[in-house]
Amino acid sequence: MGFFDLFKKKDKKKKEKYKMGLHKTREGALSTIKEILEKSDNINDDLFDRLEEIFIMADIGVDTVVDFIDGLKEEVKNKKITEPVMLQEMIIDRMFEIYLNGEVVNANLNLKKEGLSVVLFVGVNGVGKTTSIAKIANQYKKQGKKVLLAAGDTFRAGAVAQLDVWAKRIGVDIVVKPDGSDPSSVMYDAIIKAKKEGYDLLLCDTAGRLQNKVNLMNELSKMHRVLKKECPDAPHETLLVIDATTGQNGMSQAKAFKEATDVTGIILTKLDGTSKGGIVLAIRHEMGIPIKYVGLGEGIDDLEIFDIEQYLYGLFADFFDE
Repeated sequence: MGFFDLFKKKDKKKKEKYKMGLHKTREGALSTIKEILEKSDNINDDLFDRLEEIFIMADIGVDTVVDFIDGLKEEVKNKKITEPVMLQEMIIDRMFEIYLNGEVVNANLNLKKEGLSVVLFVGVNGVGKTTSIAKIANQYKKQGKKVLLAAGDTFRAGAVAQLDVWAKRIGVDIVVKPDGSDPSSVMYDAIIKAKKEGYDLLLCDTAGRLQNKVNLMNELSKMHRVLKKECPDAPHETLLVIDATTGQNGMSQAKAFKEATDVTGIILTKLDGTSKGGIVLAIRHEMGIPIKYVGLGEGIDDLEIFDIEQYLYGLFADFFDE
């Protein structure tokens, strides 16, 4: 049984969520693929050129698309495929392989089974970082975890107050200091409290000032030192939050933050609000960083643990007979 068949057996409720969440990409850049493959008489360079253009428009990224099309051509040649419609299954299978890249990719957070786990959130202002922290805090609170927030984005006006409002709304504790305070001092107070009072999970917001990479690196390095002094294996995850609607600009942010700190996973917000949802594959292929969560709506429960099979189904739902 191929991956194409496995998609059909996936949880229906989640399938619908991904299908709805990716409808702008599917009905935008990718809307013509099925018709093109069904109406083409044969597989030739013109067909590959059209597919290449479509995938680039979906923001899969030029380098990723070139590698993808080259691999597709090779497979068509080796398997002696002549019918364009047969490319449907091959496209999905190859995208699956691009994402996995020969690895077992786990979207779950790397948290300790016992004791305190620390997660650092990084990202520029306006990408949905604070909201993502709140949504993840809510998920783990529902699982019975004792969650503490650290409002470390002390340089952006209103950021501390915004996270404080969320903490009260979902019913978790938070460590705050006045705007302009040293973010590392917030981290120190938070991790001391977390250890002393037996918290399971500490979620740390950070400043998103990308204007000066040296300052950013110094700031994040200082936070790491403070956390490690009290918890040697912290942080257990460093999640970069990217707004999917920014497309390739999000890739630039990913590269900058990867240089500044050890990013272990991506949270891709507002995936439901863009026609360029292919950015998922570009990030994974070009950066080697797994997607941990995707935003598929505005609600508190609409930040989903990333599922590559559901994602590909959402992109290519038109290929499947429901």
